[in-house]
Amino acid sequence: MAKLLDVYLQGNCIGQISLLPGENTFFSFEESYIKSHSHLTLSQSFISKTGQLITEVKPTRTRLHPFFSNLLPEGHLRDYLAARNQINSKREFPLIEALGADLPGAVIIQPSTGERHRLLDSETTLNEIFSKKLPYRFSLAGIQLKFSAIAERKGGLTIPASGVGGTWIVKLPSVNFLQVPENEYTMMSLAKKVGINIPECNLIEMKDIEGLPDLGSLQGHLALAVKRFDREANNTRIHMEDFAQVYGLYPEQKYDKVSYTNIANMIWTLCGEEGLTEYIRRLVFCILIGNGDMHLKNWSFLYPDGNTPVLAPAYDLLSTIPYIPGDNLALTLVKTKHMHLCNKDLFNLLSEKAKLPKHLVLNTVVQAAEATRENWNDAKRGLNLDKKIVADIDKHMASIPL
Repeated sequence: MAKLLDVYLQGNCIGQISLLPGENTFFSFEESYIKSHSHLTLSQSFISKTGQLITEVKPTRTRLHPFFSNLLPEGHLRDYLAARNQINSKREFPLIEALGADLPGAVIIQPSTGERHRLLDSETTLNEIFSKKLPYRFSLAGIQLKFSAIAERKGGLTIPASGVGGTWIVKLPSVNFLQVPENEYTMMSLAKKVGINIPECNLIEMKDIEGLPDLGSLQGHLALAVKRFDREANNTRIHMEDFAQVYGLYPEQKYDKVSYTNIANMIWTLCGEEGLTEYIRRLVFCILIGNGDMHLKNWSFLYPDGNTPVLAPAYDLLSTIPYIPGDNLALTLVKTKHMHLCNKDLFNLLSEKAKLPKHLVLNTVVQAAEATRENWNDAKRGLNLDKKIVADIDKHMASIPL
């Protein structure tokens, strides 16, 4: 017999994931969701070019459908969680069953009861449902070690025993690279001054974080706490999806298949002038600071009203150049991945290929470049970043013709 998981969106059961013989999995929408004329958006990947809901979903083997596969963590974090739950990390059905209470966005997944009821989206109810699951649930898909945490009044961060209901992401120091949290905090702070929408973030002492497992030797004593923009103070969930989900691609394809041109056209079509301006501003900023890791999973749509996408706040803004000299862009920008070839002419071509308003794009490029350079020059004097990291960013920024 098939094993079933119910998929909830904003507390409403919208479909099921079935585990069939031979490790085949199959996602299907609830009939009530299909017939609804005002249904909540699960993903752009389930919407056709004509705006219709795509209900015929192909089965997958071992893996889940790409939308659900992208809700799971990657790399060492995935292996850690799988081992804690005695699951083969390649078997995604039992893994999402174990982690289904604290996924990115407003999706909740739980074993099917056979009843199509509304899930009460409260911390108490969720803790009761998942009380026998993992003692630690890491939130948001990604490779860097992150924990869902609840801010304490004293300023420290506690890792919830159940892992459910956290409103912060705690990003720990790297095992291999120096000052990664400090680097990211600096770039996030700089982005805010440039006018980029970012979530609240703070550097915190590792000693102020309770409930951490033994992580071995880490490069530093500071962690970065980032407020989750898919959670509100009253535990209300805001739905989101990253662009790997938007395009129906698996996590390992986050550097392939799609270009910054494709993303620009998508954002212009769905989010209009405000979304496009923010996108171009971030792209210019990342080129100038030397961020070579803005892949598909580092861009997301947020659905504040449950239906209409807006560009989610910027996250994972890190200068990778100090750690990977000569690093390239994660995706192709028109015809290149080389940052030192990115100039106004390239953005002019971007406008033409993505059918964007040229005047808006080029004005945003100029303004974003000026704001980034000016604010970096003002900010770097008082930074606690290693001198070599600052020097590497200086050298890179000087090489960019923007």
